[in-house]
Amino acid sequence: MRYQLTPINTRPWLLNGLSLRLIESHYENHYGGALRRLNAITEQLESLDFDKTPGFMVNGLKREQLIALNSTLLHELYFASMAFGDGRPTEMLAQALTRDFGSVDRWRSEFVAMAKGLAGGSGWVLLVYVPRDRRLINQYAGDHGQATAGGIPVLALDMYEHAYHIDFGANATAYIDTFQRNIDWVSTQTRYEDASRVEAPRPLVQKEFGDLPGVGVEEVKAMLDSGEPVQIIDARPRSYISRQQDIMDGAVWRDPERIHDWIGELSKSEPVVVFCAYGFHVGCKTAIALREAGFDAKYMKGGHSAWKAIGGPLKLYT
Repeated sequence: MRYQLTPINTRPWLLNGLSLRLIESHYENHYGGALRRLNAITEQLESLDFDKTPGFMVNGLKREQLIALNSTLLHELYFASMAFGDGRPTEMLAQALTRDFGSVDRWRSEFVAMAKGLAGGSGWVLLVYVPRDRRLINQYAGDHGQATAGGIPVLALDMYEHAYHIDFGANATAYIDTFQRNIDWVSTQTRYEDASRVEAPRPLVQKEFGDLPGVGVEEVKAMLDSGEPVQIIDARPRSYISRQQDIMDGAVWRDPERIHDWIGELSKSEPVVVFCAYGFHVGCKTAIALREAGFDAKYMKGGHSAWKAIGGPLKLYT
């Protein structure tokens, strides 16, 4: 299994008091780095012969995989949690917070106190909805490793000694074999079906570009790696590209405001992939203009920032 990057779920330039440099570095280096680390660990696990690999090596890799997986999940939620606004909960959320914490102020006091308690250390503070209880809680998560964020377990095996010592003593192997024979797969399937209907946080929707085809950065990289003919256009605005030092290797920058000056350089016999900084308006509008001119054009989801986050090759922009 390979994990794919989620394009940034906020418009960084609209955030109040948080710089583009901060958000870009956080997304590209920390989130992107966690994703790359997760895929590297997963690839190593896939190559193991588990019958011959020492248990401490398997446990170490699975522990690091859990940490990396939670890091990616929590970072995706973090970016999806930010947008320009007035800082007040919606009426529906205010009612929910009042129901579960006593008041919005009470919820905020606890949340802030937890965050202060982590100052100078590490971990996360989360507002979590528990489906079983149908209520909200504030949750502390340390070092990405306490639980799989957003996970809904469908099968569990208790490996604490109290779960098997009375019947099996120290013979954990016999206990595990017995458990395997007693799994209720029908109920497990039902829980899986229920969990499958729980949606992830909704991605940022651009209704005005709803019908425009897009392509993920991983697919673009695969096209380039395979030598598949494709025309890559970096359509970041001139005001943006003039401040940058790098560009996607394999791409050519073209001014999106002067599309009619360079459109004749493109071939209609090869597909075109267009991207901007984050995969929003500029890249989408440029792709639409090319499609209207008869080109097989798509926009690259997540833009240049997503390309950097997956570790895509870059070159010096001159």
